[in-house]
Amino acid sequence: MTSAGLPRGTMPSLELLRAASAIADVSVDVLVIPTFSGENGIELSLGSAPGPPSASPSLVDRSTQVALWKSLVDIGARGHAGETHYLPSVPGVAATRILAVGLGDADALTDEGLRSAAGTASRQLGRTAADTGSDLTVLSLLGTLGIIPATEGHGLGSYSYHGFRHDDLRAGRVGRIIVAPPTSPSAAETADTDFSRACVVIEAVACARDLVNAPANALYPESYATVIGELSTQAGLEVEILDERDLAEAGFGALVGVGQGSTRPPRLVRVSYRPEVAGHRTVPRVALVGKGVTFDTGGISLKTPATMGNMISDMGGSAAVVAAVIAASELDLPVSVTATVPLAENMPDGAAVRPGDVLRHYGGLTTEVLNTDAEGRLILGDAIARACEDDPDYLIETATLTGAQVRALGDRTPAVMGTPRLRDRVAEVSRETGEGAWPMPLPAEIATDIRSDVADLRNIASTGWGGMAAAGHYLAAFVPEGVPWVHLDVAGPAYNTAAPHGYTPARGTGVPVRTIIAVLDDIAAGGASTPGSDDAEPV
Repeated sequence: MTSAGLPRGTMPSLELLRAASAIADVSVDVLVIPTFSGENGIELSLGSAPGPPSASPSLVDRSTQVALWKSLVDIGARGHAGETHYLPSVPGVAATRILAVGLGDADALTDEGLRSAAGTASRQLGRTAADTGSDLTVLSLLGTLGIIPATEGHGLGSYSYHGFRHDDLRAGRVGRIIVAPPTSPSAAETADTDFSRACVVIEAVACARDLVNAPANALYPESYATVIGELSTQAGLEVEILDERDLAEAGFGALVGVGQGSTRPPRLVRVSYRPEVAGHRTVPRVALVGKGVTFDTGGISLKTPATMGNMISDMGGSAAVVAAVIAASELDLPVSVTATVPLAENMPDGAAVRPGDVLRHYGGLTTEVLNTDAEGRLILGDAIARACEDDPDYLIETATLTGAQVRALGDRTPAVMGTPRLRDRVAEVSRETGEGAWPMPLPAEIATDIRSDVADLRNIASTGWGGMAAAGHYLAAFVPEGVPWVHLDVAGPAYNTAAPHGYTPARGTGVPVRTIIAVLDDIAAGGASTPGSDDAEPV
């Protein structure tokens, strides 16, 4: 997946170790080994398999394991989660250096713990390559503990974005990471499939990160629509792009209204994936909707300037759904997916929407705009109404929508609201992927706070509390009765303004791409709520 002319983040090539040969036969610069904190000190897990060597060879022989353990004990390594130590090579290891990565208690290891450890290792390897000015080839034994989380962690943790820096081609990078698979015969059978899937997910997340990281003078509604079109066409998907004239004629009053303060007019993009299925078998239909405000000044209700530069990320929801629908096609998921993406730039010129204006949405609902900085829900209302004309079995919508999400859950935990059964399943799947969404209610009484006496809705609540739920109720007004739907609020998680951690870089994170892909996979497998279930109304 390429980002159609925009600067791309860099990552090493990822490879799967095809034969479980001894590491003494694999010549690399760095060997990554997992360590654990045991009751009696540090412990190793180095891909040894039970049984005679001829049946299931060990990656590391006994004498090499002892030498490595002694080296770790000598430097005081404990194997705690997040701990890294470099060791010199020992007999039986072809690598010139060894990086030991701590995973904590072996009995408490989770996929997310392994994913995070692999990301930490990749970030350490990147610093080492930059410091030494040399490119590195790496063999990681973290994959012996789980090929999908280890591959995802290494790939996502090694992502580095340099944008328009002129020294982007400097020497000193991690060029290749070879991931060793589990040595058990049962796990080895699925290693190729699992590795390939992980690589598709990594590419999708990297694509979303690239889009989020792009500055607003390079990525604005018109150029963004072109980028989405090129990405989708490369993937063999159907694309429809509506310009400002099309939008006005079709009645997308909120999208046109939000975008009218900018010299860069709005767009609506629809990307469709239709899987090929045998016979007359039907597949679930899923509508994806993602907020695409390419830059948000707040409009007339101007934001404070201190952190306004971060508002290049206000299109994170759109980036996630575009990347997810492309990934669904690459994974050949048996589910029909259409992403509806409203794109606008929220600027405060003389033509901008004012507080007190009333806008008419696609489909007929009207909104009294009382805060032009609550613009995301306006354009999403139009997009949801259009998406639901396709009669989807499920609707999944995501946006960097409310500051209330960050105040309630912090900057790493997405909120998920909507149809109770689907909401809870999406939250569960999100936690399994490591993105950690948390289900939030939509209290009925808060719905009254978004009623207007001059329009159907008002775009902010009449009270100062429940802002996240008020936004959820606003979006629910555009969802037809009986359609299972969820809204993922990623205002904090989509853009990391703090230091990198685990496999998460600074700036664009790619959240919630992995959640959406996993939910599409779950729907394809029949794991989500049944379309038309009796709990389709939000609670």
